[in-house]
Amino acid sequence: MHDSQTPSTGTPSAESSSMKYGEREIQEGQLITFPNPRPGRRYEIRVTLPEFTCKCPFSGYPDFATIHLLYVPDETVVELKALKLYVNGYRDRYISHEESANQILDDFVAACDPLEVTLRADFLPRGNVHTEIEIRHVKDGQGT
Repeated sequence: MHDSQTPSTGTPSAESSSMKYGEREIQEGQLITFPNPRPGRRYEIRVTLPEFTCKCPFSGYPDFATIHLLYVPDETVVELKALKLYVNGYRDRYISHEESANQILDDFVAACDPLEVTLRADFLPRGNVHTEIEIRHVKDGQGT
């Protein structure tokens, strides 16, 4: 081997250390919907997102949760890959348990306008404290 040659170190080059395609998709992610295939029929859609992460706004420590979403669609249904990318966008945000759950619900309602939706954020215990946030939204005129 000549001095001008360097063995492969397995370290990524500057070119490959730029933003990865998944990071780009997460950064650009937004909730999108498609037409409900059965408008007028009441049915429930349950979605579980078991890998939610965000950061504590006080300590910076990571928080981990499972997000449970149960909704009755009206005119539109949320696209699942878009929902996944949207939720993954929280991983580097400094945000409380309460605010993250409420913001996800607000954004979901704004995008999808369901008849009813319940969101439950079940956070893993940290420091001997287990937190669950549950929020319900009912579309005006749909009762409780």
